[in-house]
Amino acid sequence: MSQPSPELYETGRGMDAHNAVMREIRGRNDRTYDPTEPTRVWLDEDNTPDGVKQSLTIILNTGGCRWARAGGCTMCGYVAESVEGGSVGHDNLMTQVRHCLDHEAENAEEPAQLIKIYTSGSFLDEREVPAETRAAVGETFADRERIVVESLPDFVDREKLADFTEQGLETDVAVGLETATDRVRHDCVNKYFDFADFEAACAEARAAGAGVKAYLLMKPPFLTESEAVADMEASVRRCADVDGCHTVSMNPTNVQRYTMVEQLHDAGGYRPPWLWSVCEVLEATADADAIVVSDPVGHGSDRGPHNCGDCDDRVQTAIKDFDLRQDPSVFEQVSCDCEATWAAVLDREKSFGAPLTR
Repeated sequence: MSQPSPELYETGRGMDAHNAVMREIRGRNDRTYDPTEPTRVWLDEDNTPDGVKQSLTIILNTGGCRWARAGGCTMCGYVAESVEGGSVGHDNLMTQVRHCLDHEAENAEEPAQLIKIYTSGSFLDEREVPAETRAAVGETFADRERIVVESLPDFVDREKLADFTEQGLETDVAVGLETATDRVRHDCVNKYFDFADFEAACAEARAAGAGVKAYLLMKPPFLTESEAVADMEASVRRCADVDGCHTVSMNPTNVQRYTMVEQLHDAGGYRPPWLWSVCEVLEATADADAIVVSDPVGHGSDRGPHNCGDCDDRVQTAIKDFDLRQDPSVFEQVSCDCEATWAAVLDREKSFGAPLTR
């Protein structure tokens, strides 16, 4: 059983320098949050092993990721939106769930058959979400078809997943792997676990009758654009080859508040990835043995993945179309003069001189 102490998570894990910087940056945040209100909730549609489904996405407001409390990932600002004090009780968490159900009732013609629950940490970590709450969530959504819960590999456990599988729910664990390259995960993202831990989590999920959805991070800090593209293409394929990992979601980095990435970006030392890079990876890995999708949050903005500004919305539409259809020919329908600039960046950008463009 994992221990709840953030100090334990920091000891011997991650880069001490990264952890120290991240704690100092996050210490600048003085906002507080209501433990009865979810962080976010929205309706959408997602590609699943059973086809495209209407989805309800819930981000519960917990005490935050325990790894982030120790220092955490260089790009993740979600802990800055968490309730102060390290924990939120069962009653308040279920109040948040009810708010999300009210939102669904007001905005959807019928209940979504896919439920996605995130905590900006690990839903399966009982410091964040008590066992009582996990069971209650399973019961609440027992009439839906599929549920996705977020977790670091440490907490993936067949007995915990039984709270969902025994309700007859198709169950997936969303694991923030970020990259299949251990050095990039350790040194650029500051995440402590190895790819072998991800493989072990997939095996544990399979034993529970559940699947895994791997989340990858395109262009963490300290990589050039071309290095980021190469890392993602290799990572998608390596994830797809792991038994039990049926979906790979590649998330382009966006600049979140109170993060090392924000500090680098504001100093001119980081540019979010080009949307053309997202298209490149999706097209190149379309034959991988997995559903491969991407959701460029904040597309078209300076702090999100973007091209020149003129073509961003068209390219985003093509990416969304690919997510649902898995047809790489959609990218043949979009073009822009800025592709030449992007190609030059891929060819000429060097790590010690990045970024070449804003």
